[in-house]
Amino acid sequence: MAVSKKQLVLDTFDSKTTERVPVGFWFHFAKDEMADGLADPSVIEANIKGHEKFVNSFKPDFVKLMSDGLFNYPNEALKNLNSAKDFANIKPLDPKHEWFRKNVELVKKQISLLPEDVATFYNLFAPSTTIKIAFGFYGADKKFADFIKEDPDAVAAGLNVIADDIAKVARSVIREGGATGIYLSVQSIQDWRIGEDLYKKVIAPAEKKILEVANEESAYNILHVCGFEGSRNKLEWFKDYPAKAVNWAAVVEKVPLAEGEKIFEGKAVIGGFGNTVNDLLYKGTKEEIQAEAKKLIAEAGRTGVILGADCTVPRDISLDRLEWVREAAE
Repeated sequence: MAVSKKQLVLDTFDSKTTERVPVGFWFHFAKDEMADGLADPSVIEANIKGHEKFVNSFKPDFVKLMSDGLFNYPNEALKNLNSAKDFANIKPLDPKHEWFRKNVELVKKQISLLPEDVATFYNLFAPSTTIKIAFGFYGADKKFADFIKEDPDAVAAGLNVIADDIAKVARSVIREGGATGIYLSVQSIQDWRIGEDLYKKVIAPAEKKILEVANEESAYNILHVCGFEGSRNKLEWFKDYPAKAVNWAAVVEKVPLAEGEKIFEGKAVIGGFGNTVNDLLYKGTKEEIQAEAKKLIAEAGRTGVILGADCTVPRDISLDRLEWVREAAE
């Protein structure tokens, strides 16, 4: 008797032998995922409607629950970070702040729309990425690196406060919202001045804290090392993060699944395909895409492997292309 899709994915996370290799892809569903859903509820509604359409059309093996509309951490102190010392002004949000409640409500609604019982992982951003979002992303890495060099201890303390609030969301979306786990997005600071020592001292502790809290609620959590718009990461810096599975930008980093298995030893690996309009998944033929899927499996094996993409796939990609990958993974 075939196991459920949920069990298939959890068994894969546990590196057990499975009847087939699972496949997972995800989209941004809001027109502008960065828009403030607290100020404009239509952003969150678009996210929910997009989930409903996708899960009913593609019937995915698992669902990454997107947080479109709730990307922005609504802490006023982040609007006034002009020097490293300003990170001392970051205080925890009021526990009754609507941001906490809205995250849980979103997850509950997304899960209620699933046509079958599948594993679900809610998207959360690491504190350092939260800072970069507050800075507007473009040019944010240099600004952030300047502050870290100015006073690493002050920055680390501020990130720790943010981590506590994000960890509260992680705990509540699993415990109250019903998510299987979280999908924590991290990214190296794109500035040569922030090497491994500084990253591990200033940034990594806050990121690991969130995963540790999530692990108290669920054994099944995903680390995503983000290659957004070609960003590069030192994957080895993340090998000891306490996540059950890891997704990274295999095409951007030029680190295929089989090579990543050696870096993230003992963890399940997710991905393999590029996620942009210039990549094979978007523009290749059925034969090319299925040949690549089979190649990825041949290299990485069938245990502890989930085929997917570097990150979110283009909004206009045909679902047929994603189905071709699943057919090849049978």
